[in-house]
Amino acid sequence: MKKIETSVIFTTYNSIPWLEKVLWGFECQSFSNFEIIIADDGSSQETHDFIASYKLDSPLKIKHVWHEDNGFRKTEILNKAIIATSSDYLIFTDGDCIPREDFVETHMMMREEKMFLSGGYYKLPLSLSEMIDRGAVVNQDCFKLNWLRKHGLSLSLKNLKLVNSSLLKKILNFITPTTPSWNGHNASTWKALALEVNGFDERMKYGGEDREFGERLINYGLTSKQIRYSAICLHLEHARGYVSNEDIIKNQAIRENTKKMKVKITPFGIKK
Repeated sequence: MKKIETSVIFTTYNSIPWLEKVLWGFECQSFSNFEIIIADDGSSQETHDFIASYKLDSPLKIKHVWHEDNGFRKTEILNKAIIATSSDYLIFTDGDCIPREDFVETHMMMREEKMFLSGGYYKLPLSLSEMIDRGAVVNQDCFKLNWLRKHGLSLSLKNLKLVNSSLLKKILNFITPTTPSWNGHNASTWKALALEVNGFDERMKYGGEDREFGERLINYGLTSKQIRYSAICLHLEHARGYVSNEDIIKNQAIRENTKKMKVKITPFGIKK
């Protein structure tokens, strides 16, 4: 049996319509030798049943990693998902981000030793997020500016992200002022390196928890590579009831300590 070359990890929580659209996107990938780890932060039985049913008819290799609902514990379920992977290379995204057909291939082609890749997303309004059906994903219409403009997308310089030109992508990746940080919706690195820094800091709730992981990777000696105009995913709009100013302040304090003390390995990660 051929060894799986990469693992795609993304979180979900009681959002079956968005999860389904994301899975459609991964069924269309030009690079097929990957597995999906759905890191489920405590969804109900309905999500469990949906995933079990979806796996029966899908060509995707899917693992469902779940823990009980005890508030926002994304970092904990991501660490469990890392352990559940079968490959040497890990691609991280979110359960509300539809990947373009070359998403996995781009991460695999651009990966390098002692490096992590930093991608971005194209954020859609709620109306367009709801409008996307399976046909729009399979035909890749939802990544085409003409289709999006026809269905109400506003004009913006951000639309350049969706222009699929090799030369333009290289230029935009080079000139963008955005720092290539670890973005949980679109980033990748080697599993061995994620384990070396002990995964995600499980003290952290919503607000910078992904960035802190990347900051420790950099402290560990990794460099980051900008691919925000190469690896494209569409972010579907949704409510964020889990946002807490108190948690964000606590997370900021942890990040400041990581930067100041050059922390490489968190004692609050995979290995306690």
